[in-house]
Amino acid sequence: MIWLAGAAVLLPVAACSSDEPAPGKAPQAATVAPTGEPVAAKGHPFTGKPYESLRPVLAVKIENTAAGKPQLGLKSADIVYIEQVEAGLTRLMAVFSSKLPAKVGPVRSARISDLHIAPQFGKPAFSYSGAQTKMLPFIAEASLFDVGDTRNPGAYFRQSGRFAPYNLFANTKQLLAKAPKATKAKDIGFTFGEAPAEGGVEKKSYTVKWPAARFTFAWSAAKEQWLIWQDGKKDMAAEGGQLGAPTIVIQYTKTERSEFHDKNQSYTPLVHTTGKGKAIVLRDGKAFNANWERESEKGGTTFTTESGEPMNFAPGQVWVALASRKPVIP
Repeated sequence: MIWLAGAAVLLPVAACSSDEPAPGKAPQAATVAPTGEPVAAKGHPFTGKPYESLRPVLAVKIENTAAGKPQLGLKSADIVYIEQVEAGLTRLMAVFSSKLPAKVGPVRSARISDLHIAPQFGKPAFSYSGAQTKMLPFIAEASLFDVGDTRNPGAYFRQSGRFAPYNLFANTKQLLAKAPKATKAKDIGFTFGEAPAEGGVEKKSYTVKWPAARFTFAWSAAKEQWLIWQDGKKDMAAEGGQLGAPTIVIQYTKTERSEFHDKNQSYTPLVHTTGKGKAIVLRDGKAFNANWERESEKGGTTFTTESGEPMNFAPGQVWVALASRKPVIP
């Protein structure tokens, strides 16, 4: 990706290539204000789709290595965050509100970055399976309702046909039953509507890398989604079919070493999701340069075009890949 002074240039790349484009292949993106406007307030704040009532928010930490696939419940999520964890691998935080699958998993342990993402949702219910002992006080003080397997063991079960620790699943209604005051869905900064009229570059696919993980998002005009591949394999859902979403956000963030590490002395990354930075928004078969900003942890994350207009997402599920321009194991 090459960023020029004044306006950013998103250069085209060949299908299934990495996010490092060859220079000099496209004219500078126009800075004409887009015609798209955010949808009316009746759109759900997480998906932009019509809704009858706003429901409580449930966030679930989900395994994301081959041993834990296929995952169950991701198809019903409103938002899916991809976060870097130890050894350069990734784990997911799935956020549910408008839809609630009966079961979800495999549920895995919490990380410090989760606690920095959660406050923008108010005080959501947070489902996870264990955490480092020294992190437990941080979870206790965080802006969330702890419905993890220690606090709420009755909501969890071991799924036959899988092996531990990748066989722990949860019943979502039982999770929310333990958090009756969980915050209902509210504005977190997303806007939905027509794509910007200018600035998008057509893409067949787009690849994002972490030190030990690789995601490729390939546009399917038939499904009107970016279908997801991980590490060269189709990312399939336990419910059937390939995972995909109408909008993929690659949010470039600062990743550094936290105070936490595992038994192998592999340090847990701390992904900074406050402040401001650059992003790529994939929608409608195009990639758009964007800016993101989140002033405080209690505030939402806004995405704007290079000309400062709202960077509208396509209505539906949103995946947010929290990535670094130069992947590194801190």
